[in-house]
Parts: sequence; structure tokens; C-alpha cells
Amino acid sequence: MPRFDPLRRLVYNANMFAHHERLLSELRRIVSDDKDRTASLQQVADTVKNAGNYRWVGLYDVDHANGRVSNIVWSGQGALEYPTFALTKGLTSAAVAERKTINVGDVTADPRYLTAFGTTRSEIIVPIFDGSAESVVGTIDVESDNQNAFSRDVQDFLEACSDEIRSLWRPSAAKS
Repeated sequence: MPRFDPLRRLVYNANMFAHHERLLSELRRIVSDDKDRTASLQQVADTVKNAGNYRWVGLYDVDHANGRVSNIVWSGQGALEYPTFALTKGLTSAAVAERKTINVGDVTADPRYLTAFGTTRSEIIVPIFDGSAESVVGTIDVESDNQNAFSRDVQDFLEACSDEIRSLWRPSAAKS
């Protein structure tokens, strides 16, 4: 039997696409509900965490004026080591400065990593842009205890999640 079965790969990809579309639809529903921002973001964090069976997902505000990053909500075991930190620290600083997703397969080999949990091996930071896509106003932080946990497909999905939840970072939303 061949190691690579194109039909099996096609079916797998179709199933994964359908799964991602259902999850994005769920995020659209959460965003459109008339809940307060924190309650909506908690639902988002829980949905993303459960979607990939990740160990931990956090959603953050980026405050350029004060040079701070602050956690809004998180889903997973363990309290935050750094609920607020300087915008110049961690993998988040790279995601904000470079305005792109930072996907690190082995955090023990990356000096930018701020140790949140001793068992984290992979982390992905996905920027959330303002409405004009000019400025990073928030981030999605997903951690795994497995190395190389975030494939290109997972990264694409998390970036789509960022687009779906962006409206929760409108200036008026960020104040509620």
C-alpha cells in the first residue's frame, strides 16, 4: 500500500475545511451576540481551545500608547505568569512589530519566549488588526505542550479566527 494516498488526503482536507468553517461560523455567532465584550471573548477563547484541543488559549489587548500588553481572557489550566507585560517582551512583541503571525515550534530554542508554563513547547501568536488593518490591537496566543504543534493549516485557521473576531477590538468595544 502506498504511503501517500491522494484520495485519503483529499477526504481529510475536505473534512478539515468543513470543521474549520463550522468553527468560524460559531465565532461569527459569538461576535454578533449582544453580550459584553469579556463574555464574548471568553466564549471565543473556549471555542478556539476546544477546536484544536489546545492546552491554553489567551486573548490580549495591545496598548501602544502605554507600551503594554494585557490579558483579557484565557481558557485552559493554569493561571497566567504574565497577565500584563511590556510590549517589547516575548513572542508577542515580534508579532506586533512585524505585523504577522509568529509560530514557534520549539519555544525552548527561542530567547524571545516568556515562560508562562514550564511544559510549553510550541506557541503561536496571531495578531488582531484594527478595522483598517493598519495597527495590531490584540493577539490570540495559543500554547501546546507538543513541539511543532501548529501546522500551516492551523496557522491559516487561527488567522481566519483573528479576522472573524476583530470587531471585538473596536475602540468602543475595548472600553466595555
